[in-house]
Amino acid sequence: MSAQTRPLAVVIGPPGSGKSTIGRRLAQALGAPWHDTDAAIEAQAGQSIADLFVDHGEAHFRDLERAEVARALAIPGAVVSLGGGAVMDPATQQALTGHRVVFLDVGIADAARRIGFDASRPLLLVNPRASWTKMMNERRPTYERLATIRVETAGRRPADIVTELLTALEARR
Repeated sequence: MSAQTRPLAVVIGPPGSGKSTIGRRLAQALGAPWHDTDAAIEAQAGQSIADLFVDHGEAHFRDLERAEVARALAIPGAVVSLGGGAVMDPATQQALTGHRVVFLDVGIADAARRIGFDASRPLLLVNPRASWTKMMNERRPTYERLATIRVETAGRRPADIVTELLTALEARR
């Protein structure tokens, strides 16, 4: 897979790690388009992810997500931000092979401050802190296995994270 036929970077991580913020800013720094799979799913479905979960269930959402991730991974020269759970799908894991995958790692304190554990996060509705911790414990091995670049985001400014990513991406060209 050549650089001309794939995204420049694919950003993964748990809720609150900064996938949208960092993905958007990284794309700006690279002069590249930015694509957020969650935003694309919401636009296509005409409803929020939380409403998709309520109205159609998680399995339906994950089907939409799998298809959108596959489409996004074919956008040449973009920075793509995936939803936090997208990488748990085996087909998505396989599709990420050969991509530059950036894992934005974060602890619960920073994640809670960033996202507030509100109703827009359907998997975190019941006991958000315990749910986030359990989810992260389950997902961490997958995030780490898929990542070609790992960046700690806790307590850091987005500009500093983007600078680190630019250096890391340049080193992997």
